[in-house]
Order: sequence, then structure tokens, then C-alpha cells
Amino acid sequence: MDSSPGTFLKEVRLRLQLGVREIQHMSSKIAAREHNRRFYISAARLAQIENDNAVPSQFKAFTLSAIYGISFFEILKRYGVDPDHAHSYRAQVKLPATRPVTAELLSADTKVRLPVRLDPSFKWERTQLINRAVALWGEIPAAFLIECNPRNHMYAYIGLEDDTMSPLLRPGALVMVDEARRKVAERGWLTEYDRPIYLVELKDGYLCSWCSVSGSQITVVPYPTSTAPIRIFSLATEAEVIGQVVGVAMRLVPTIPPSRVPGAIPPETS
Repeated sequence: MDSSPGTFLKEVRLRLQLGVREIQHMSSKIAAREHNRRFYISAARLAQIENDNAVPSQFKAFTLSAIYGISFFEILKRYGVDPDHAHSYRAQVKLPATRPVTAELLSADTKVRLPVRLDPSFKWERTQLINRAVALWGEIPAAFLIECNPRNHMYAYIGLEDDTMSPLLRPGALVMVDEARRKVAERGWLTEYDRPIYLVELKDGYLCSWCSVSGSQITVVPYPTSTAPIRIFSLATEAEVIGQVVGVAMRLVPTIPPSRVPGAIPPETS
């Protein structure tokens, strides 16, 4: 990305052998189809975007993406907004409410950090620090992992004030949810550790809990030691089962108490 965003867009247009008046005409058709004048790009506005580095609105960026056949997110990145960077900040923002968290990577060039060489002397039979098993860490493009993921999952963050399933799912945990498993199981487990936990969407948020369905009603059942009550909702109007929790990453030692957690990204420390 050596050239300016405007220069990049101009180069794309010239490679396609399109004039500014043609872009204006095509954009008018898109604006008409979308019933929104903001998708329209006049020849004068396009000249400002290309030559004066004026920043296009999201509507005009969409129009350029459609006409030029390039990714909308590629245009955003040219202007310094990389949607994939949002993942790194989500881990720093501590919020009290339970919510779904997307794990989608929009760019195949986004790098992920993985162990690329393991220490051959590591003893897998013993419980020990996994970091010591890694002889070399490296970054690889996320595109290499796409075919290695046999299923697509949703991820949810357990809010710091949500102890519905604690200590099975502690506040602050990140859970993996299989959206294909939406039917609530009523039997088939031997212990509480085997009983399915579901992510349920309510009118005022989300929660993870054991569930029981009777007719058109769903009962959300918290862990016995939780402060959360048993609640009953209508499946038709008040609650929807998003999927079953199939994985979890969480701390075994609580972090900062919820009452002391700010709602902003903490400052970096040296």
C-alpha cells in the first residue's frame, strides 16, 4: 500500500479503462436501485477522492467496490481501517454483559500466531506449561487455516457480571457455540458436567445456561450455586436458542472484580 488511497482508486479505474463520467453514470444506477442518493458519485466528487485524497463515505466506498470489482474491506484498509484489528481490542474491553463475539476474518492476508516447531524433549505425559513445548512461534496467513476448519462456530463472551453457570463457565470466559445444535436435549447425560449448555438470546441480551423446553416455553436453569434465578420465557416472543456450547477458554482464577472493571480499553503498560 505505497500509493495514497485516492491514487490507488484512480489506478484501478484507469486499468478498467473507465472515465469519471462513466463512474458517475453507473453510480446513479446503483443509487436508484438502492433508493439512496448517497450511493451516487458525481464526477467532481470522484476527482476529489482521487486527486485530493478526500475520504469517501461508506456509501460511496460501496459503490466503488461494486463498480471496480474490489473488496469493500480493501477500500477501508486503504483508508486505515482494518476490520480484522477489532479482534485484538475485544480481548481488552471488559464488559459486564454476556454477548456473542464474531471470529470471522475478513482478509485472507491477516496473520495468526501459531507454534511452528515443538521442542522434541517436551514430555506430553506430564502436566506442564505448554509455552515451554514451543521451540519456535511464527505468523502465517489466516487463509492457510480456512480449509483446516471443518465447522463454522459462533463465539460468545461471558459477561463479568454473569455468573449464571459459574463455576462451570466463569465470568470472562470465551465459549464456542455450535449453531447446528439448537434443539434442547432433555436427557442423555450422566453428570452435570455432561449436561448441554446453550447460548440463549433474550430481548435484553444473552445468557448461557442449562435449558429445558416444555411446549412453547423454555426454562433456563442456572448452576445451583449461582445467584441467578430460574427463569421461564416464551420461545415464540421472548427467547431463541442460538446453539450449544461446545468449547470454552477461561481463567480458573478470577480477574479484577466486576465493580472495579472500567468500560474502556485499559492503558498500555511498559
